[in-house]
Amino acid sequence: MKLLHFLFIGFYDRFVLKRPGIVILLLLMVIGTLGYQARHFRLDASAESLLLENDKDLQYARKIFARYDLQDFLLISFTPKENLFSDASLTTLSRLKDDLMALPRVTSVVSILDAPLLESSGATLKEMAQNIMTLQSAEVDRRLAKQELSKSPLYQNLLVSPDARHTAIQINFQKDIEYLDLLDQRNKINKELINEKATPALQAEQKEITRKIHDQQERIRKAEHENIAAVRKIMKKYQSAGKLFLGGVDMIADDLLTFIRNDLKIFGTGVFLLLVLTLALIFRQIRWIILPLTCCAGAVISMMGILGMFQWEVTVVSSNFISLQLIITLAMVIHLIVSYREQLQQNPEAGQQELVLATLRTKAKPCLYAALTTIAGFGSLLLCDILPVITFGWMMSAGILVSLLITFLFFPVGMMLMKKKSLSKKNEGFDHFATQWLAKFTHRHGNAILAVTAITFILSFAGIARLEVENSFIDYFKKNTEIYQGMKIIDRNLGGTTPMDIVVQLEPPHTPVQVAQQENTLTDAHNDNSDFEIFDETDEAGDEEKYWFTSDRMTKVLSIHDYLENLPEIGKVLSLGTLLQIAQQFNNGNPLDNFQLALVYSEISDEMKARILTPYVYIPNNEVRFSLRVMDSSKTLKRDALIKQIRSDLIHQLKIPADQFRITGMMVLYNNMLQSLFHSQILTLGMVVAALFTMFMILFRSWKVSLIALFPNLFASGAVLGIMGWFAIPLDIMTITIAAISIGIAVDDTIHYIHRFKHELEIDHNYTQAMYRSHAGIGHALYYTSLTVIIGFSVLTLSNFLPTIYFGLFTSLAMLIALIACLTLLPYLLIRFKPFG
Repeated sequence: MKLLHFLFIGFYDRFVLKRPGIVILLLLMVIGTLGYQARHFRLDASAESLLLENDKDLQYARKIFARYDLQDFLLISFTPKENLFSDASLTTLSRLKDDLMALPRVTSVVSILDAPLLESSGATLKEMAQNIMTLQSAEVDRRLAKQELSKSPLYQNLLVSPDARHTAIQINFQKDIEYLDLLDQRNKINKELINEKATPALQAEQKEITRKIHDQQERIRKAEHENIAAVRKIMKKYQSAGKLFLGGVDMIADDLLTFIRNDLKIFGTGVFLLLVLTLALIFRQIRWIILPLTCCAGAVISMMGILGMFQWEVTVVSSNFISLQLIITLAMVIHLIVSYREQLQQNPEAGQQELVLATLRTKAKPCLYAALTTIAGFGSLLLCDILPVITFGWMMSAGILVSLLITFLFFPVGMMLMKKKSLSKKNEGFDHFATQWLAKFTHRHGNAILAVTAITFILSFAGIARLEVENSFIDYFKKNTEIYQGMKIIDRNLGGTTPMDIVVQLEPPHTPVQVAQQENTLTDAHNDNSDFEIFDETDEAGDEEKYWFTSDRMTKVLSIHDYLENLPEIGKVLSLGTLLQIAQQFNNGNPLDNFQLALVYSEISDEMKARILTPYVYIPNNEVRFSLRVMDSSKTLKRDALIKQIRSDLIHQLKIPADQFRITGMMVLYNNMLQSLFHSQILTLGMVVAALFTMFMILFRSWKVSLIALFPNLFASGAVLGIMGWFAIPLDIMTITIAAISIGIAVDDTIHYIHRFKHELEIDHNYTQAMYRSHAGIGHALYYTSLTVIIGFSVLTLSNFLPTIYFGLFTSLAMLIALIACLTLLPYLLIRFKPFG
């Protein structure tokens, strides 16, 4: 290690510091080239980006999506100023629907205007099967139609709220067949790669398919954004008639992307300006503003270029990587600045090259180890199964190395191009007082520090035990935002927002002999059933599908449907049971027998089947689908617990074998991601601690010092997680990364302080005096770094996107806790246990 350090200093002395102009020119050329590649820098906030790609539930959900011919859709909630069923409101709905239908990818628009009326039309079911009545039909009684639409099992909480004040408009979009085909091709190739030897040709084919999928996803995102913008433009035309809000999974993803993009621009600028102000207040010299910000800008531009070059997309998880890059780069630069100023203060007659070289000699080793241990902290993200989280881990690891390289090239050559300037005494004020006060406090109240630390650890563990893995899309946004208000109306009045499906396989199909026996039974039943008058003639068709609908099966379907409807967290349930409930109303509230079921199926038109039957029954597989919408804003909702409860009740209460049903949909997929993230992060933090201990052992060559060095890191991350637990802030895909970030921040401070403490101890072998001198030296660097980060990140709390607020708040809190721990707990442990002898 000493040889490498000698070679490093020699390289700088001979090649870098003596040719600063050439080095900075080459550096600007590299940054400029990477900056050109930054044009490929892209954001991705789609729902697909937050899922486990290898999740079996995801593969199954895609099959169900294709099997039942489901479509992507958006929802518009409309609360008119006048009565919903007035001429003015219905005219507005009609014009709105026509405008929406004119959009390119829209296949249909479903509203109360074209909802089939089954009760208020006054016709028999036979007549309705031949001529579907809607609200726009001249012979329909609008008063009866209002009652049916607001009370019907099919339309209540779907198209109309129970109080008939709100209505929903569903906009269905054309499916992207090419994208689905590409996914199928990739799945087949992946299976071949698993089952067979990975040949170069197969690997090249996989790479090409992945590229095509990536390009197609980009086209889809662009088309979805244009569609949403066009829909909102149309909605704006009708705002005078009432309140209109947009909802749907695609809208949430698009708005997330907009929030992230705005935060990157606006808050990036705000953080930058606050850092300028903070650096000006701390150092009072223009060079100590320009140089740090130049290093930060060079590191961020370079990293954006690398992301664009390797097509690493920034997602919700990694949306704050620029802020973190600023932290890491700024911390390195401030440590170099403080060290340079100390060298200048101690050797005012030394030349600029000598001062810069002494600075590098002092800070190269601790900065390198701080970078490596910070990478180890972010390395916990690589153990996750979620691609965006893994990418974030690699992204930050690469970003740390880029920051290290840019800083240790830009700073020395920048200093060489500047003239040596004497220090100003004006800035020596509160910062010196604060660090010295903490040194005196540590010296006099060490036992109190240990007591507070022990209590904090206990409270932190108790808070961590209270942590939950939960996520609510609606809680991602402030209550005064349009997206929150729209989601709330849809969630509470129009059936919920988060989709979930349950697919149940019923008993095996009848054999041909059983079908013939059932047909004879149905014929006999028809001859005896003179009271069933919903049809005036029997069906003569020989379609065997009608025999699938038996009373036993329908009883099972109804029992499942009723169970799901009675769950308080479930909003709207649509299934074959919905049709059965409506059919019973025509049969005086009595269940339909086999004969009646067969007749109903035979007489329903193909158009009606496509609307209310095909999306919920797949006869070839002998299965039924229950479409649920979960009320995302419900305060009692615990997503993982709800899924487990439904699974348990279907098995034990409804006696459905576990292998004959499956719960799927967006809620299940997202819950799988959260649970995987929780286990991979929380349970692997022990591995991160072990990795840090190993690196401490390499750096400090002492198990005692290594154990002491771990405490501030555990203290900072544990305290932040504990506070989240006590304040009931759930872990989700954003907040769960705070543990790794906290460790990374605390590690940086710990290494720099111990390295400086060890150096000061060599002067007089007095631990207490070494602490005072360390606080007067490295303590200022830690203080400056923490202050700039805390002030800079405070601007993130002004975001409308709550995960960004939490990120800014808890990053600042982690920095503050790490600073206090490094300037109180860490030096007291060093004094108390004297690990250096």
